[in-house]
Amino acid sequence: MSTFAAKRLQKEMAKIHQGLAPGIFFVNSPNLQHWQMDIQVLDSNPLYAGKTFRLNFRFSNNYPIEAPEVTFIRAPDREIPMHPHIYSNGIICLDLLSSGNGWSPVQSVESVCMSIQSMLTGNTKNERPEGDEAFVLREGRSVRDIRFVYDDPTV
Repeated sequence: MSTFAAKRLQKEMAKIHQGLAPGIFFVNSPNLQHWQMDIQVLDSNPLYAGKTFRLNFRFSNNYPIEAPEVTFIRAPDREIPMHPHIYSNGIICLDLLSSGNGWSPVQSVESVCMSIQSMLTGNTKNERPEGDEAFVLREGRSVRDIRFVYDDPTV
């Protein structure tokens, strides 16, 4: 891991141990390049009431210039949330997580978790993305290799 990435992650880890935003919990980090975080939706969204979800973060040598790979994972008492932008294999379609226009080096693990919390909070559809079954059958590729097309209905 590059010195810059390692220093940034050490700084973020120190901040995490001082405290996190409500509904965000550090789970573990076997090394600097791989972290797990739990998140809860704190509002009264009935789709996620009482549930906790686990996020897996993988950091490249280019972090924070490059976005981390972030996916939901199954764990004991943890499921992958139903959402129109979350595939059943845990891959999240969120522009913030693309190293293109959505990501900024000012983002952090905590701010990513907060953005995903917000995404879940606003959801009203208990469904997977269109084409979920075909998408998850294409195994063996990195999350970084996926290029989502984001549709902005306001344009």
